[in-house]
Amino acid sequence: MKTKLAIICVAIATLLCLFACSSAAPNQVSVDESYSGGDVDIAVEGLLTVTLESNATTGFQWELAGTTDPSVLEKLSNEYEAPEAVSPPGTGGKEVWIFKAIKKGKSTISMEYSRPWEGGEKAAQTFTLTVVVK
Repeated sequence: MKTKLAIICVAIATLLCLFACSSAAPNQVSVDESYSGGDVDIAVEGLLTVTLESNATTGFQWELAGTTDPSVLEKLSNEYEAPEAVSPPGTGGKEVWIFKAIKKGKSTISMEYSRPWEGGEKAAQTFTLTVVVK
């Protein structure tokens, strides 16, 4: 009888811990080029990860052209992830952008794949995403 009670208590404690851990983690949404021109929903305080193919060896890089409402969505970081070391020379990597949902509302992210130096090619590719924060 005591063994059954102990097992039930441990099971309940485990379930409560799992529930607490899962509800404490922020909402995370990940998108790539296939989402361009679309919409995505995210919760307040959630994180949005945008991963776009990029090849630094060509001189091109993704630039944030803007967000329509920076009070709704904040850019936290942008990093280039190089290809694996065993990849052939000239192989492209990825740029990973992370945004945080600040408050309820809507904001559209606009990005351009360009050569940033003066006279460089602008907007060879574009990426737009409407983010609805609920």
